[in-house]
Amino acid sequence: MQSERIIEHIVNWLKAYATEAGMKGFVVGVSGGIDSALTSTLCALTGMEVLCLEMPIHQSKNQVTRAANHIYWLKGKYPNVRSEWINLTPVFDELIGVMPPVEDEESRFMSLANTRARLRMTSLYYFAALEKKLVAGTGNKVEDFGVGFYTKYGDGGVDLSPIADLLKTEVYALAKHLGVNDEILEAPPTDGLWGDNRTDEDQIGASYPELEWAMAMDDAGKTAEDFSGREQEVFRIYKHLNTVNRHKMLPIPVCEIPKALKKTS
Repeated sequence: MQSERIIEHIVNWLKAYATEAGMKGFVVGVSGGIDSALTSTLCALTGMEVLCLEMPIHQSKNQVTRAANHIYWLKGKYPNVRSEWINLTPVFDELIGVMPPVEDEESRFMSLANTRARLRMTSLYYFAALEKKLVAGTGNKVEDFGVGFYTKYGDGGVDLSPIADLLKTEVYALAKHLGVNDEILEAPPTDGLWGDNRTDEDQIGASYPELEWAMAMDDAGKTAEDFSGREQEVFRIYKHLNTVNRHKMLPIPVCEIPKALKKTS
C-alpha cells in the first residue's frame, strides 16, 4: 500500500471539502482507538482548525488514558489542534434516570450502549455549530459497509467520512506510518460503549482480518457452502451482520406518492 500517497489524497480531500463548504476545520471525537487516532491525525495534517473531543461516559481508565495521550501527542505536533474534555457521565445518568424500566436486560443494555453514542454525536455537533466546523467520522470500510458495526445517528452521524474506504488493516498501516502511539496500535479494537473492556471481536465473534476476508469472498460471489470449519463460521457471521444491519448502510427509505394521487380535481 502506498501509504504516503493515500495520506496525501485523504488530506487534500478533507481540505478541499471543508474549504468549498466554507468551514473552518473539523471536530473529531477521540476515543483512544485506532480509527479516531488516524482520523484526528489526518484532519490535523490539513493545517485547518481541529477540535478533539474526549467524551467519557463511565469509560474504562485505559481508554481514557489512551485518548488523552494521543491528544497530547497530536497537540505537541500540530499547533492547529486543540481539545476539550466533556464528562458526559452525569448527563447519561440523568437521562437514564427518567426513562421507564425495561425487563429485557439484553435490549436494555443495547439501548444504553447506543444512547452513549448518540449523546456523543450531539456533543460533537454542538461544538461544530459553535465553531463552524465539520464533524469528521471515524468509521472504516469494514464497519461502515461490511458489518454495520456502528450506531445509527450515533457514531454514524457525521458530515464526512475520511477513512470509510480503508479496511481496518489499512487503517493500522497508515496510523503506524504517521507515528500514532504504540499503545493505540497495540490495543484490541473496542467501541467503548459498554463501560468495560469488551473488544469488537468479543461482540462480533470474528477479528477484523477475518471480516475483511469474508467481505472479499462475498464480493467475489461466494456462499457459506464454499467453505468449512472456521472459514464457514466467519463467513456466516459476516453475512448475518451485513444483512441485519443493511438499514444502516442504505439511504433512508422514502414513501414515494404516485403523481396520480397528488393530482387535484
